[in-house]
Amino acid sequence: MYGKILVGYDDSPASRAALLEAAHWVKKHGGELALVHAAFFDVEEFGIAPEQIEKRIALGRRLCTAAVESVAAEPGVPVRSIICEGEPPEVLLDTADGMDADLIVLGTYGRRGLRRMLMGSVTAQVISKARADVLVVHRPCQECRGEYRSLLVPYDGSAFSRAALGRACELAKGDGANVTVLYAIPRYEEMVGFLRTEGIASRLNEEAGKIVAEAARLAGEQGVTVTTLVAEGAAADRVVDAVKKSGLDLVVMGSHGHQGMERALLGSTAERVILNAPCPVLVVKEKS
Repeated sequence: MYGKILVGYDDSPASRAALLEAAHWVKKHGGELALVHAAFFDVEEFGIAPEQIEKRIALGRRLCTAAVESVAAEPGVPVRSIICEGEPPEVLLDTADGMDADLIVLGTYGRRGLRRMLMGSVTAQVISKARADVLVVHRPCQECRGEYRSLLVPYDGSAFSRAALGRACELAKGDGANVTVLYAIPRYEEMVGFLRTEGIASRLNEEAGKIVAEAARLAGEQGVTVTTLVAEGAAADRVVDAVKKSGLDLVVMGSHGHQGMERALLGSTAERVILNAPCPVLVVKEKS
């Protein structure tokens, strides 16, 4: 499924967690791993002290060499490192395209750090523009296992959520995982002063039942039986609640493509789930 995996690496605790998660995945499922380190240069900074360019590249090379050696000590994990000059998101995206990566793995810096980072950040830009799926790891290294026994798919019947469901089914068959599909009924009255009558509530519930039934049917066609949930309220809140209540291992979400995801990420369901879910989040790209 994921044969070529790229990890954004800067030797921070977050990137070390991402590397460990990816290495465990490769050891269990196969594939090859590439660490990518971006040495960023500010024109003004290096105009004053140009010798810092080589120092920064050398530091990145040392960090990646040590990381590669630690991973390579585990048998069955082919790994290499790539050090490039440039802005981190551009380096990651260009490298992923160049190696035809299937998956990009990034670490987070915790809720507070990620909230600061998402505004025009490496994470946001990579998620919005990558052609490959993106796994955002949100846990300390000691909990990284690279396998997922219980998956949650936020599903609304869109093509993007169908792509996420398809990927979750592939993962489930590979690891014998359980899959839960969640549809959140929007509270329109909170958004636009909408008056909900009993009749409208009944129709919304009926529609919700059809949506999760469709998800169960699609999963069944792939040989996977899913558990379906219907909740009411903001989708991100309900997703995070479900993860915390049931201790799920992974959230698998769809992406609305380049422009749509970039516009929607700030303040969106995806951002709030990444910020608040205590487990990794896999953002699945719909293939054209």
